[in-house]
Amino acid sequence: MTEFRIGTLAELPFHVSGRYPKPELLGRCLGDRVEMRSSRQIFDEVRDLSLGLNVLGVEPGDRVAILSDSRPEWTIADLAILTAGAITVPVYSTLPPNQVGYILAHSGVRIVVAADEEQASKVRLECANLPALDALVLIDSATSDAADDDQSVGDAATAEGALVELSLAEVVARGHRKLMTVDGQARLYKERAHSIDPDALATIIYTSGTTGPPKGVKLSHRNFLANLADVEQRIQLTEEDTTLSFLPLSHAFERTAVYLYLYRGATVVFAESLDTLGRDMQQVRPTVMTGVPRVYEKLRARILSAMVDAPRFRQALFAWALSIGHAVATAALAGTSLGPWTRLRARLADRLVLSKIRARTGGRLRFVVSGSAPLSREVAEFLFAIGLPVLEGYGLTETAPVLTTNPLSAPRLGTVGTAVSSVELRIADDGEILARGPNVMVGYYENPEATAAAIREGWFHTGDIGHLDADGYLSITDRKKEILVTSGGKNVAPQPIEALLKRDPVVAEAMLIGDRRPYVSALLVPDFPALEHRLVAEGLKVEEPRDLVNRKDVRSLFQSIIDEANVLLASYEQVKRFALLPVRLSIETGELTPTLKIRRRVVAEQWRVVINEIYDGHTSTVNKAAES
Repeated sequence: MTEFRIGTLAELPFHVSGRYPKPELLGRCLGDRVEMRSSRQIFDEVRDLSLGLNVLGVEPGDRVAILSDSRPEWTIADLAILTAGAITVPVYSTLPPNQVGYILAHSGVRIVVAADEEQASKVRLECANLPALDALVLIDSATSDAADDDQSVGDAATAEGALVELSLAEVVARGHRKLMTVDGQARLYKERAHSIDPDALATIIYTSGTTGPPKGVKLSHRNFLANLADVEQRIQLTEEDTTLSFLPLSHAFERTAVYLYLYRGATVVFAESLDTLGRDMQQVRPTVMTGVPRVYEKLRARILSAMVDAPRFRQALFAWALSIGHAVATAALAGTSLGPWTRLRARLADRLVLSKIRARTGGRLRFVVSGSAPLSREVAEFLFAIGLPVLEGYGLTETAPVLTTNPLSAPRLGTVGTAVSSVELRIADDGEILARGPNVMVGYYENPEATAAAIREGWFHTGDIGHLDADGYLSITDRKKEILVTSGGKNVAPQPIEALLKRDPVVAEAMLIGDRRPYVSALLVPDFPALEHRLVAEGLKVEEPRDLVNRKDVRSLFQSIIDEANVLLASYEQVKRFALLPVRLSIETGELTPTLKIRRRVVAEQWRVVINEIYDGHTSTVNKAAES
C-alpha cells in the first residue's frame, strides 16, 4: 500500500504540478477540437484566482458557489476556493432560479462563480433574497471590473448598493497583480494552503432532493482524503491514462473522480455535453471513464437498435459474436479458463464485431465505472461481453462519496462490490445499510435534527435496503423510503422491477406505482428513436410520439415486455396495468435529478391524472396505453 501524499485538498495543486509536469493535463472538447492546459497553466490559474478571491475579500470559512457545467474552469475555481481556505458550494447548472436561490441563501454564499449569462440570470433573479451575496463572477463574459482594485467586493457592493459583477479573467488578473506587486505572495499562498486544518470544511453539497427539500451535506478535507486514499487502492490509474468526464462536477461522485485523476496525474478532458458524448469519445479516446447507469443503458440501446436496421447476415454475425463475448465474460468472472476452440472463436468474434463496437468509444477503454444508481445485471453483462469491464460501486454524498467498489480483479455482477478499506458496513434488522468510517459527513448544514436522524450511535443510516453475502459483497435492493406498500399490505421494491422492464431497449424509463393501491402499475416512457427503429424494421408506420403511445400495436409491444417481466415476479409484484407517456422525463421539468434519477414525487404529481385513471379504470388520450 502506497502512502497518500497529501493531507488536504488544498495541497492537490502543489502535488500535481510538482509530480506531474505534463503539457496536457486538463482540457475540454469544443466542436471538432480539444483545448488543453498544462500542469503549469493549471497551477498558475488556481493560484492567481485564489489570490484574486482574497483581493475580493474572501476569508477562510467563507462560502463561494460554483454554478456551471463541468469544464476546466469548474475544477480551477474549486481548487482556488479550497486553497484560499474557503468552502465550495456546488450548484447544478440545470436547476431553476428558485432552487438556485434556496441553496445560495441557505448556505450564505458570498460570491458566485457562474458559467455564463444564462446561469448569471438565475442569480440576478434571486438577488433580493440573498443578503450575504457580494459578487457574481462570470466565466464566459467580457464584463469589465465593476469595483476599484483596492476595494473588496463587499465594500464595493455596499458603496454602490448593487451586486458587483466581474469576469473570471478580471479576478484572475487581480490575483496576478497581487502576486507581482506584493512581496512574498507566492510563499504566503503556499503557507496558507498547507496550513489548512484537515477537519476544516471543504464543501457543502446540497442533495438532489428526491425525497424532500435539499439538505446541505458538510464534508471536510479529511472526509475527502480518507475516501480518496481508499478508492486509489481499488481504481488503478497512472499518468498514462486519459479520462473523459461528462457527469456534473456538482455531484460528489464525479468531483471525487476528478480529484483522483489529478492526484494520479491522469489527463482529464471534459465532454462538451451529454449530446456530444459519442463524438467526444472518438476525439479523446479515453482509457477510463465514470458514468451513471442511464448512460450505459443508452449505449446498449443504441447498439442493439442499430442492429435492427442491419442486413440479416450482420444481425446473425452480431448475435454470434455477442454470444461468444458472453461466454468469455462468464468464464473470466468465474475465474475459469477457456478451451482452445473457444479462445479461437473469441479472437475471431472480437476482430470481426466486438472491437468495432468498442471503437465507437474510442477503442482504448480499459474499464468503466458506474455509480450513483443501481446498474442492471443485463447492462453489466452486455458491457463485459463486448469487452468493456464495468466496475459498479456504491456511495452517497454523505459518505464523500464511496462506500464500496467492485475490484477489477474480482468483480461480481449484481453487486456493488465490497467495502473500501476504512469503511465498516452492517445491515440493520429492517434491511437498511448502515456505514461507519472517516469519510462520513460532518453533518447537515444548519440542520441538527436531520443530522441526528441520519447518524445514530456512530452509524450513518443510508436509507438504502440491501444485503451482504458471505464474501462481503453488497447488493442493493431498494431505497427504504421508496418501498411500495399495497393496500393488501404487501411490500414491493420498485427498482428491481423497473430494471427488468428497462431491459428492452424501447423502454427509456419505468416508474412503478402502487403505494396504498390495490395492485402495482407502471408509467413507461418509450425510447422513441429505438421504438421507431423497431416499427420500421417490422414494416409499420411511424407517427408522432403522442399518436404512437395510443396505437394498439405499440401498446401490445409494451404489454409483451411487461408479460415477460411478470413471469419472473411474485403475484403481488406483477404489473397489472400501465400507461405510456408521450414525452420523456427531463431535468428541466424537475422529473429527473441532475444525475438522471427519477424524482418520484414530482412525476407522480405531474402525471396524477393518468395515475388516477389507471386505477379508476377510465381512459384518456394518454392512458389508453394502460388497457390490456
